[in-house]
Amino acid sequence: MTTTALDLKRYPMYIGGRFRENSTGATFDTINPFTEEPWATVAEGTAQDVDDAVNAARAALEGEWGAMTGFQRADLLRVLATLISQNAEKLAEAEVADSGKLYREMIVQVRSLSRWFTYFAGAADKLEGKTIPAPNPDHLVYTSREPVGVVAAITPWNAPLLLLAFKLAPALAAGCTVVVKPSEHASASTLVFAQLVHEAGFPDGVFNVVTSSDPRLGAALSGHPGVDKVVFTGSTSTGRAVAQAAAENLNGVTLELGGKSPQIVFADADLDEAATGIVSGIFAAAGQTCMAGSRLLAHHSILDDLVRRVVSLTAAIKTGDPMDVATQLGPIANRQQYEHVIAMLSQAAAEGATFEIGGGADPARGGLFVQPTIVSGINNSMGIAREEVFGPVLTVMGFDSEREAVRIANDTAYGLAAGVWTADIRRAHRVAARVKAGTVWINTYRSVAPSVPFGGFKASGMGRENGVDSVLDYTETKSVWVNLGSARKDPFVLG
Repeated sequence: MTTTALDLKRYPMYIGGRFRENSTGATFDTINPFTEEPWATVAEGTAQDVDDAVNAARAALEGEWGAMTGFQRADLLRVLATLISQNAEKLAEAEVADSGKLYREMIVQVRSLSRWFTYFAGAADKLEGKTIPAPNPDHLVYTSREPVGVVAAITPWNAPLLLLAFKLAPALAAGCTVVVKPSEHASASTLVFAQLVHEAGFPDGVFNVVTSSDPRLGAALSGHPGVDKVVFTGSTSTGRAVAQAAAENLNGVTLELGGKSPQIVFADADLDEAATGIVSGIFAAAGQTCMAGSRLLAHHSILDDLVRRVVSLTAAIKTGDPMDVATQLGPIANRQQYEHVIAMLSQAAAEGATFEIGGGADPARGGLFVQPTIVSGINNSMGIAREEVFGPVLTVMGFDSEREAVRIANDTAYGLAAGVWTADIRRAHRVAARVKAGTVWINTYRSVAPSVPFGGFKASGMGRENGVDSVLDYTETKSVWVNLGSARKDPFVLG
């Protein structure tokens, strides 16, 4: 049956506590990567909508939301957490339709989102200042924590709701208000989420969503003079532009950017466990995660054996409809990214790389499917070894010593994550200390939690998300001096 505009789900923007369309009625379609057909239509936002959203966020900050105590904010965050749990299926289905992610993964991931809001609810009523011993007689000196203000959150297409939770939960706990610009490739799930925020009873303007197919709208938001902080997840190149726009207003930024993460396997590792972890690290989510373990570095003595095991597991991966719970690998999330992955594989072939398995488009599936691919016969100067592919592509290199493994692992512009596989606990900690990465997993891979900081070194970003201290990144420290005496001092002397 041919899909018509009447069949498409329609999602308006959410600004100032109201769902609204573009003033001209303009919309854009969001494409289901599995069918390559439109499944929903989303309001086409404008610069005026950005202004309206920022103004609504400012009004909430200076009004009802700003007057709430941390205990009241915590209560609302817990209500939202409950609603997320109750509506997990609806949120997961929107994520699958938007980005082609597996339903079997999304339903688990979305159910876990409530943890972010309950965890940070526990911090909302604990933002304390401190009393500082005063150097001056008869003076009281203390500090307080105040919300930084209006936060602009720009989220990617690969995990919109999870990466929104990384930002939104601590920002709301701190008392900030938020304007979100989701990716033009995956906006619908964020608007479904906005319905839950509305139902939870947050004051108008606390949470706003502006959508657009024009990526320049994200730049307009990140550089908006009414914004006080910018948080972004996406590519390193776009992150630099976001940081530059924010710097014009001297605003702080938190950037979670790209990665080229190594999985380092030593000769004493359990090879079956390592092979499973390697497959999880690169082929889960079709490799479309910033923390994908896209570089396998293995000791030469076990390299061939390990590659055989990984190839065997890879050959058994079931591709297909993301809504089918038996599917293990879905499509690339959009045509633009699909073409990038195919181009990277073509470049690798031209440079003389060997494909142990896969190597291009999936002829059996067609569409936006790429074969799970393992690339060998490379060196660390080749593009496939250095550039982020963001697809189901694993590169393989060998090493002879611990020192060499660390050197190769660190020979990259990125520093987001790493995996270390070894039975030697002393070596595990030595290597974890020497690898330049924000997260190191030892004999496991691809775990995150609201309580554990996440972020990268070098070109993988700046700042950290998650962890109790991340709430402080959404606050400013105010110092207060109080003269409790009556003695006058020399007006021309500091002190």
